[in-house]
Amino acid sequence: MSIPLAERLRPKTLDEFAGQKHLVGEGAILRRAIESGAIPSILLWGPPGVGKTTLARIIATQLKRPFYQLSAINSGVKDIREVIDKASSDAFFGTNHPVLFIDEIHRFSKAQQDSLLGAVEKGTITLIGATTENPSFEVISALLSRCQVYVLNYLDKEDLMGLVCYASQTDEILKKKKIILKESDALLRLSGGDVRKLYNALELYVNSVPEDTVEITDEKLVSVVQQKMVLYDKSGEQHYDIISAFIKSIRGSDPNAGVYYLARMVEGGEDPLFIARRLVILASEDIGNANPMALVLANNCFQSVNVIGMPEARILLSQCVVYLACSPKSNASYRAIGAAQEAVKSTGDLSVPLSIRNAPTKLMKELSYGKDYQYAHSQEGNFAFAEFLPDELSGTKLYE
Repeated sequence: MSIPLAERLRPKTLDEFAGQKHLVGEGAILRRAIESGAIPSILLWGPPGVGKTTLARIIATQLKRPFYQLSAINSGVKDIREVIDKASSDAFFGTNHPVLFIDEIHRFSKAQQDSLLGAVEKGTITLIGATTENPSFEVISALLSRCQVYVLNYLDKEDLMGLVCYASQTDEILKKKKIILKESDALLRLSGGDVRKLYNALELYVNSVPEDTVEITDEKLVSVVQQKMVLYDKSGEQHYDIISAFIKSIRGSDPNAGVYYLARMVEGGEDPLFIARRLVILASEDIGNANPMALVLANNCFQSVNVIGMPEARILLSQCVVYLACSPKSNASYRAIGAAQEAVKSTGDLSVPLSIRNAPTKLMKELSYGKDYQYAHSQEGNFAFAEFLPDELSGTKLYE
């Protein structure tokens, strides 16, 4: 079987690497760290097909370090310990500390992530984790605090077109044919900024044309490629489009659309826990106290999906989707915390009013800590008519 085009053209140096100029362009922060050789453990966060694995390999090559690669899907604590033990042993004989690349690190459990802490902290390994999920939610705080997070983006039109030209002119198989790119909109649209999908679409089309001259138009490309590319790629652009439509349908109180997009994800092999987590977030963000039971049901759904698994988990998810879609909606709590955070950012560390400060010592009481505090349960109706915000924010409404 022929090696895929994306693998044949995988960049080996930073100069060959396309896109992510904010990280690896001339003078960019990550490039400077790589060239200096002083690179910490890092997390590469971004969508599929933007170069996370390639960048990890380039870093190891540039630093002249041994490179170990694990996938969180089929690796466990035993595999991690084997790499760490080998790194410790090699270091004794003067070998450079290796780069350990973990793909989809967000799929590791807390225990698996915990097993990395000691080696990362001691510098036994340089960890490079790749994730398509927000590391703030998916990576334990202890590991997150020991890593620098870099965000990778989808490639833009200019970068993608450059790669098409490069592939046509340099790939040993493609350059045997005369490729004429008459139109490019469909190719760029099908790629969605994902290099792997771009190369797959290009290779699929070129291989479908027996003649030596290959003319690419939008209509011809779509007629060939769309028949062969999956409609829901759980690690690609459709992943983000479908989950967006799913959330917006429930937020818009449409149970029919909600269940439809749920089915799209289920049939596409999406992780049911990923779906359940999004429902928990939605229950608080978009329903909140308009129906507090929504969060209870969503959380129970998450726990039950975790215990039961597929295929029965689809029934639990469907029940939860219908309930949330049919619930009254309120994002007041979501807006309130957003407004409060903006107030904190703009005003800084304001002093807590003296009346509601803790006063555990005589000195603090002498300094008026807790003075004039109105204990709500001693007031009529258990309501204290007092101001609790800092003086500078007195009267500010954050929750509406």
